[in-house]
Amino acid sequence: MARIVMKFGGTSMAGTERIRNVAGIVKRQQEAGHEVAVVVSAMAGETDRLVNFCREANPLFDPAEYDVVVSSGEQVTAGLLALTLQALGCQARSWLGWQMPFHTDLAHAKARIGTIETERLLASMGSGEIAVIPGFQGLSGEGRVTTLGRGGSDTSAVAVAAALKADRCDIYTDVDGVYTTDPRIVSRARKLAKVTYEEMLELASVGSKVLQTRSVGLAMKEGVRVQVLSSFVEDDSPSADELPGTLIVGDEELEGSDMERHVITGIAADKNEAKVTLTRVADRPGAVAAIFSPLAEASINVDMIIQNIAKDKGETDVTFTVPQSDLARAQAILEERQEEIGYYRLIADDNVTKISIVGVGMRSHAGVAATMFSTLAERAINIQAISTSEIKVSVLINADETELAVRVLHTAYGLDAA
Repeated sequence: MARIVMKFGGTSMAGTERIRNVAGIVKRQQEAGHEVAVVVSAMAGETDRLVNFCREANPLFDPAEYDVVVSSGEQVTAGLLALTLQALGCQARSWLGWQMPFHTDLAHAKARIGTIETERLLASMGSGEIAVIPGFQGLSGEGRVTTLGRGGSDTSAVAVAAALKADRCDIYTDVDGVYTTDPRIVSRARKLAKVTYEEMLELASVGSKVLQTRSVGLAMKEGVRVQVLSSFVEDDSPSADELPGTLIVGDEELEGSDMERHVITGIAADKNEAKVTLTRVADRPGAVAAIFSPLAEASINVDMIIQNIAKDKGETDVTFTVPQSDLARAQAILEERQEEIGYYRLIADDNVTKISIVGVGMRSHAGVAATMFSTLAERAINIQAISTSEIKVSVLINADETELAVRVLHTAYGLDAA
């Protein structure tokens, strides 16, 4: 018998029929002899609806009251799933964030997890009861409801799994695992049996939407084994112990021959990038700080950065990327400080995509980046910027060439399914 935390997202909980399907999946896991806790998201689109209510009520809303409103979506689905499980003959009850309790700090709408009290929860599960827990919500030290920020239910599930010392955290989504790239772009993309925490962190950070970055980081820190699999399965499908999902695990589970499976594990494309170039910036100490300090103060994340070689007049061009959603704010901040920074012209371009190759095999193989650059060059795809980490290489290209770039790189690294 294992102790398993199961998490179901908004698309899996979108309506009573899908909740019945989820209840069937949960029941099968319990019938397999496991102790089960379930973490649920609000129904798809519900959180956006609740956020809009807050804005309509008061554009300058109190974050504490905002959390009370937006956390109610998960409360509804937790109660509905518990009721549905009861209708199937299961013992089940909901445990709201304040009932466990699920302790967080005081940062409303972006709370960080502190501790989770599990004594009563474990006793309930040990007696055969299925615990249904709303994700995304917690309790502050002041006794107020808090939320973890958008996408926080994945993080809730991993945190619960860590607190319960669960054998595994199964995250059910609308895809059946992690693929070498987006199957909608490359039909021969392969589903991966196992991915390391580090690889999944990099993939999540550069455009893969399967798991939230914060949840992967917590799983890595706490050593929680995470499985990604689909909730859209037939009633007679086997339990998650037999379903071929993707396991997110530590390096030790990929030792030996598995570590040689491929140098590159996956390829991601992120279209949420915008490029900013400042021309004729003074090539002097402090010039770059004058550009990026005000952006940091405005919480605008800067990714790729290129500073060209200084020109004869002691000037240089500086190019960097920001999220598309922050482009307008970044432009406004930099234009306001044009004289202070001392640049000639600001050029913005939101028709770009960041293409990334990720794999732990890069640590022990030379020429990985060279293959990327030569493959793109053969198709006349121009590279506008480059950034690297120990297990990742990212390049910025024209957005119109995204699908071509992903396809040719997928083939170049031998990732196409046979």
